[in-house]
Amino acid sequence: MQVSRRGFMGFGAAAFLSACDGTLIGNGVDSNGAAQIDARVDATRDYLFGSYPGTQNLARDARGILFMPLMTEVGFGIGGGYGRGALRINDVTVDYYSATRATIGLQIGAQQYAHALFFMTEEALANFRRGNGWAAGADVRYATPEQGATLGTDTTEVDPVIGLIFGQQGLIAGATLSGLKYSRIIP
Repeated sequence: MQVSRRGFMGFGAAAFLSACDGTLIGNGVDSNGAAQIDARVDATRDYLFGSYPGTQNLARDARGILFMPLMTEVGFGIGGGYGRGALRINDVTVDYYSATRATIGLQIGAQQYAHALFFMTEEALANFRRGNGWAAGADVRYATPEQGATLGTDTTEVDPVIGLIFGQQGLIAGATLSGLKYSRIIP
């Protein structure tokens, strides 16, 4: 059996992302992973609210917020991304999550960014927490942090999950949360 370069690269990318998931790296016993994630989430939350004060109103109305302080994506034909964060309800961490993405297509470069998912209804929050590997898709309304103050009650009824991407650095154009898979982890 002959293995093509594309098949080998695809397998390698999948293996790398699986290893990054945290379940293969360790189970979190006797680690300070949770404290590190919480510190990064605190800094990310403070940056978001300090830089875009209107997002505080959005946070006040949210039933829960998933903060992902650092997402790193790289791509050269085949790409992937990974990050870890925390779900907070009433500003208290209740769970930790990883976010992974694998892509194939015309892409080259790398980028880093932070994002937050605002769960505006109890149902949306419950679906996220219940799901085994929740994937961001068409059910997420994407907004810029500057729009945070202008998203009213009518928006939250139509769009129960609002995603904000901020702090972007890098060379891949068009950051989106679509296709990210979120999984609960023990850091």
